[in-house]
Amino acid sequence: MVTTPKEHELFLNLPAKIYADNPHWIPPIRSSIAKEFTSDYPFSQYGKLQQFVALSQDVDNPQPLGRIVAAVNQRLIEREGENIGLFGYFECVPDFDVAQALLTSASEWLRVQGMTRIRGPIDLSTHNRCFFLVDGFDSPPLVMMPYNPPYYPEFIERDGWQKAKDAYAYDFPLDKPLPKEFEKAHRIACKSGVNFRPIRTKGEGFEKDAIAIYHLFNRAFAHSWSSTPRSEAEFLEEAKELQSIVDPDVFPIAEYNGEMIGFFMGLPDYNIPLKHVNGKLNWLGILKFLWYRRQIDQGRVITICSLPEYRLKMVPLALIYLGMQGGIQKGKPYKRAELSWVYEDNYPSRKLIEAAGGKIYKTYRIYEKAL
Repeated sequence: MVTTPKEHELFLNLPAKIYADNPHWIPPIRSSIAKEFTSDYPFSQYGKLQQFVALSQDVDNPQPLGRIVAAVNQRLIEREGENIGLFGYFECVPDFDVAQALLTSASEWLRVQGMTRIRGPIDLSTHNRCFFLVDGFDSPPLVMMPYNPPYYPEFIERDGWQKAKDAYAYDFPLDKPLPKEFEKAHRIACKSGVNFRPIRTKGEGFEKDAIAIYHLFNRAFAHSWSSTPRSEAEFLEEAKELQSIVDPDVFPIAEYNGEMIGFFMGLPDYNIPLKHVNGKLNWLGILKFLWYRRQIDQGRVITICSLPEYRLKMVPLALIYLGMQGGIQKGKPYKRAELSWVYEDNYPSRKLIEAAGGKIYKTYRIYEKAL
């Protein structure tokens, strides 16, 4: 168990050791990870966690070999009606015995908490980071997507875990026009009385749009698997962290009679400059970030959201049309987009993305095990 500040530092420093020679890993902002373990982080209001770190047997200078966090998310338990515990923040050297010891430690702690099933990797909730990458290791992740060595899923499956659910990332080149049906859908939606506009990115307008997106998201994704509701304050805090990187041209909003009824959330791939920051946004890190962000040439589509009753008005297709058109207009740098992540059993979204020309190029997995 992590019980001292020194052990906590070893916990935070471990990923840099694991991925030291991996050209595809993007170091996360260290301060952002550290704050998730503070007493004022929102998770502490409805959950509890325990950090573990595996250390070498060098008495004088023990080195970190692996880490894991076991968590009880009470909102998830209430939502699913089962005592499901979570593991996350998993990192490990290529040694199965170390990985098995970490997974066993997390499982034992959760069993003591009364959990009957463990699921992961999920870093406290699916609104943070989740999944092991199981296919598509030959390219770096886009913004807010995970990456891991190929031996992570090999180790967990060797330990007897079962697949809970897969999710896909779709590759979407922007050098070909969308099928004509998408432009037609936009015309139909407009004739049906739907209005479209870009998200507002400044001041009170941004906050109003963020609040509307929060309520729309909760309505549209109320039954998403393994997802837990966030408070409005939590959502606004996360939105403000993204405010400065939003490109309104790839973030169209749909409204009907003044009410937001859909949105297309695209973000520039800020992992490209973050790769050069080395996890630290100090003055030097900020300068590097500003310099290398000029290299951004791709974006990630995180959500295509529409209330079900407006799908017949072609709102989802119209949003895809506007978001993609916004990305290829003159002066934009985007050459490709990634649409991620999409659960394997989300057939309506998959059908829509594949009709638009998207191809699966990465597969992610969440695992489960009875305790």
